[in-house]
Amino acid sequence: MSVPGLGDDWYESSGVRAGPRRLLREELYSGRLFFPPHLVPYWDHPLVSALPQHSKDALLARHLFQYLEFTSHFETRVVNRATEQIAGGHSGVDAARSVRLQAYRIYCDEAYHSLYSLDAVDQIATACGTAPLPYDFQPFLRRLDAAGEQLMPGQPGLAQLLQVVVFETLITALLNDIPRDGRVLSLVRDIVRDHAKDEGRHHVFFSRFFGELWTRQDTSVRVRAARCLPELIRRSLLPYLEPLRRSLVAAGLTGTQAQEVLDDSYPDDRVDAGIRDTARHSLRLFEDNRVLDVPGARDAFAAARLVD
Repeated sequence: MSVPGLGDDWYESSGVRAGPRRLLREELYSGRLFFPPHLVPYWDHPLVSALPQHSKDALLARHLFQYLEFTSHFETRVVNRATEQIAGGHSGVDAARSVRLQAYRIYCDEAYHSLYSLDAVDQIATACGTAPLPYDFQPFLRRLDAAGEQLMPGQPGLAQLLQVVVFETLITALLNDIPRDGRVLSLVRDIVRDHAKDEGRHHVFFSRFFGELWTRQDTSVRVRAARCLPELIRRSLLPYLEPLRRSLVAAGLTGTQAQEVLDDSYPDDRVDAGIRDTARHSLRLFEDNRVLDVPGARDAFAAARLVD
């Protein structure tokens, strides 16, 4: 596998090489927001709207913290465990040394995304006085890994490669919308903009890597992989609600009220529409590589409500 031209300017343009450390400015008391409220599905729920303003402020801060904590965990525990397979030369694809070097660059990028995400949490929490709640990523990781264990038994390495292909080819509204929202703290907008810039390169790399990976699988593996991919998309994008429930309780709602807010704010039809929209580029990649032409694949994608 050879992907000429990708990453040639990494030393001059990647965030970890060229970007400054993003610092919290004197904005906390100037009306700037921790996170765009319109991107918080439960924000306008009557039970949330009725909370005191200080509780709502803390709730929005914790929503930001949870977004950044998720990013920090996902980049290192999901993306980089698969990226290391490529960089280390044991991915199952005979990658040229230039491709392995590109994978190592991505590995550095993702570790840096984790670092500055947690750095931002620390800076903002210290300044605003709202402590982040303990964040347990393990239930999400178990849910994601279970797809490969169930649908591709005995091939954990390949399942992890498919996970990273899926996630690195998704297009999330957050990376596009947050940097454009001038109401939000500059620190938050800056790190999300930095992240989006790096992810643009990663998207190209993993799209091309998938083409090589797919062509090297025999028919039986393709059948299993094609049936696993829609489940990986759904499990990557299904809302991880337990941290949100705990945050709502910390804001003053009862456990029953918190569950009511989540039930009302994340109905199945809205969740399905959001998953399909976010996965549209990944779905196009799989269509282009004729993944859905594999026997049973289109039915599996339709059962996951990803295609008609």
